[in-house]
Amino acid sequence: MERPASGEVLMSQAIQPAHATARGELSAGQLLKWIDTTACLAAEKHAGVSCVTASVDDIQFEETARVGQVITIRAKVTRAFSTSMEISIKVMVQDMLTGIEKLVSVAFSTFVAKPVGKEKIHLKPVTLLTEQDHVEHNLAAERRKVRLQHEDIFNNLMKESSKFDDLLFDEEKGAVSTRGTSVQSIELVLPPHANHHGNTFGGQIMAWMETVATISASRLCWAHPFLKSIDMFKFRGPSTVGDRLVFTAIVNNTFQTCVEVGVRVEAFDCQEWAEGQGRHINSAFLIYNAADDKENLITFPRIQPISKDDFRRYRGAIARKRIRLGRKYVISHKEEVPLRIHWDISKQASLSDSNVEALRKLAAKRGWEVTSAVEKIKIYTLEEHDVLSVWVEKHVGSPAHLAYRLLSDFTKRPLWDPHCVSCEVIDWVSEDDQLCHITCPVLNDDKPKDLVVLISRRKPLKDGCKTGIQ
Repeated sequence: MERPASGEVLMSQAIQPAHATARGELSAGQLLKWIDTTACLAAEKHAGVSCVTASVDDIQFEETARVGQVITIRAKVTRAFSTSMEISIKVMVQDMLTGIEKLVSVAFSTFVAKPVGKEKIHLKPVTLLTEQDHVEHNLAAERRKVRLQHEDIFNNLMKESSKFDDLLFDEEKGAVSTRGTSVQSIELVLPPHANHHGNTFGGQIMAWMETVATISASRLCWAHPFLKSIDMFKFRGPSTVGDRLVFTAIVNNTFQTCVEVGVRVEAFDCQEWAEGQGRHINSAFLIYNAADDKENLITFPRIQPISKDDFRRYRGAIARKRIRLGRKYVISHKEEVPLRIHWDISKQASLSDSNVEALRKLAAKRGWEVTSAVEKIKIYTLEEHDVLSVWVEKHVGSPAHLAYRLLSDFTKRPLWDPHCVSCEVIDWVSEDDQLCHITCPVLNDDKPKDLVVLISRRKPLKDGCKTGIQ
């Protein structure tokens, strides 16, 4: 195993039965505690003073760790601002019988330095030693912008979603209420739950949130759900030893094999507890899957909002999903071979037929979710096995044959599609099938992206039938 780099903190933990769920998997709450502890120690190593968790970015769990395996967590400061720091966290799991290591998650959190008394502090800059250090340092500023803009983006999406409420709710068939998924729990913060400067561990609060959220999700599917991701959240206020923390969780919405659970945390000291006036210190949104006894993902029932608060939470879940999908396929750190098929001229006919058949099957799949409906344009998404498909639909006042001719000519696509810089026909496989080389614009000073695509076109059998372009 690599030695920790300068400024890096390394934690290794053997997963014991006490750390596991009923499925024999590492509890997500336990992992969150380890992550927060490691990140805090990395922040304090750089700052030289006590630090507290301010916020946590989206966390995607790519792999599951089990009893008997070893978890390794590496954390380091990527960039220091005036009083806050961004910490990068990389979590790996190793099977001790095979020695194989897999990536569990890459996450980023923000910590704030807490000087003693009224002392002012200005954090020293991070020493950049490698090219990767420089890359992460530059990206940290971009991620900070995302955090600062998150609330505004969410509010704008909520306003937009209210414009197509009728479309959303008219489509709900066989939906269920979420009232039976409401869960409340209380915890008394004791010294073991607090860090070395008296505040409740951020990781401990996250672990308690995960517990009540899991119970809530299980009441919808009556199975053992497992955590797949957590949306970006921030700590709104502190909690200290002696506080009573009240956790309230409820299912907000479902998306085929995923369910979003919202958790609200309120803190009470003795006086506030007697008066019933708590402090809202955190809200988080956790995404779960659940599997049957054959390890196939369970499809959750659709949700039917009833009260005004139900509708607010329902729409909020849709807005967060739109944000989540936009980030997930950018920040996922899974090292996978890109989806591709090797071209074989001897099989070009079967490949072309398969291309068209794949599009027809994709269009016929159940589970397409409306994620946007603005200015007569509807956008649907379908997520299966970590593959995101997008369906854009717009009704236009043009004859079908004209719309087909304009859309099926990919060489003209750069005229109307900003995501396509050029499209050149490499080879005509047949009259309706061609290989094209497409180039995409450069984004964020990244390398140019291009791809070779097999485009298969099939004319409609008669007017009014849908056409296929893949």
